[in-house]
Amino acid sequence: MDIKKLMADLEVKHPGEKEFLQAVKEVLISIEDVYNQHPEFEKAKIIERLVEPERIITFRVPWVDDNGEVQVNIGYRVQFNSAIGPYKGGIRFHSSVNLSILKFLGFEQTFKNSLTTLPMGGGKGGSDFSPKGKSDAEVMRFCQAFMNELYRYIGPEVDVPAGDIGVGAREIGYLFGQYKKLTRDWSGVLTGKGLEFGGSLVRPEATGFGGLYFVNHMLDTKGIDIKGKTVAISGFGNVAWGAATKATQLGAKVITISGPDGYILDEAGLNEEKIAYMLELRSSGNDICAPYAEKFPGSKFFAGKKPWEVKCDIALPCATQNELNGDDAKKLIANGVTCVGEISNMGCTPEAIDAFLDAKLLFAPGKAVNAGGVATSGLEMSQNAGHISWTAEEVDSRLHGIMEGIHNACVKYGTQSDGYVNYVKGANVAGFMKVANAMLAQGIV
Repeated sequence: MDIKKLMADLEVKHPGEKEFLQAVKEVLISIEDVYNQHPEFEKAKIIERLVEPERIITFRVPWVDDNGEVQVNIGYRVQFNSAIGPYKGGIRFHSSVNLSILKFLGFEQTFKNSLTTLPMGGGKGGSDFSPKGKSDAEVMRFCQAFMNELYRYIGPEVDVPAGDIGVGAREIGYLFGQYKKLTRDWSGVLTGKGLEFGGSLVRPEATGFGGLYFVNHMLDTKGIDIKGKTVAISGFGNVAWGAATKATQLGAKVITISGPDGYILDEAGLNEEKIAYMLELRSSGNDICAPYAEKFPGSKFFAGKKPWEVKCDIALPCATQNELNGDDAKKLIANGVTCVGEISNMGCTPEAIDAFLDAKLLFAPGKAVNAGGVATSGLEMSQNAGHISWTAEEVDSRLHGIMEGIHNACVKYGTQSDGYVNYVKGANVAGFMKVANAMLAQGIV
């Protein structure tokens, strides 16, 4: 494999798609050795096929706001790879959404879904529409307009979208309702649904819960007990809420949350009341975390800053891509951080990842750490297909087992000669091998 040539060719084909190119390069570097041991992969041009989505659908989304004005957004669905199952991946509604971000997410999703061992391919979609500041009626009209086009390309055995940033239970409900009206088909075509109409228990918490299960397994390899450890978390949405909840249940002390406006430092640690308030903040639609400091005296708000300057034992990015950079990594390392887990997708820049690996810290990438969300979506698909509903305990037990399996796969493929576990390499190789072998078996398609 000639990584330089592959990346040069991709940059010509996809100029300016920095997030997508970053994600591809990280994987190629990790899998280079194992790929070169399989000449059959080279002959079948597995990599050249794997880095190109099978299909990209773009469409306009016209809708009418509360003032009667016509608005037009862009809708996307990137169906990246279906070698091991129907396309599976979230829908993101945010003003930052573009094709590069969705391709990077779909590419990452392919390997993440492979790691879960469930039969799910990789996909991602969304729109540059932002629910922030919109009324429920406007969000409903947009979701209906979005589904008016998307429904043609999805189905329970074809492509099963889920939620993501800007797409929570409210949006999934509107999307599902319109899909059902258009197709007259009640099936598990969307995950993250309400419990009243086919949703799974534990799904809202699953990404954060799974992330902490994975982190705990990482700590166990070093004989470290999570109890009493300080945890810095970014974000204050569903993912951060789930992570804060499980970290606190496991006996750790969560001392930060953050938003686009800055971060909160709460040295007393989050408790049940404070964690519940995170959901209130998110549901307000204001996308700011500053009110937390007003509600809970003793906490402090730092405007325009990120939580990575805080001294902590464990750092968990839970917000968005590239939110933790090389300078942030240096601060964390200098402050004695022990473990970093990306619960957001590609939460760390390449410079940050290199710094953590060079320091031989416990560090694991999003495709492994945050796979609990899509794993539980897969469990929701299974429940829908069987017309059954599992208890919270059963779903949580299955989730824990899946995260343990992902951790074991990372250790298997990522353990170096000196005993250090490179979780980045382990996750990429484990995810790649399953997809590559499936593609090889299915011929040149």
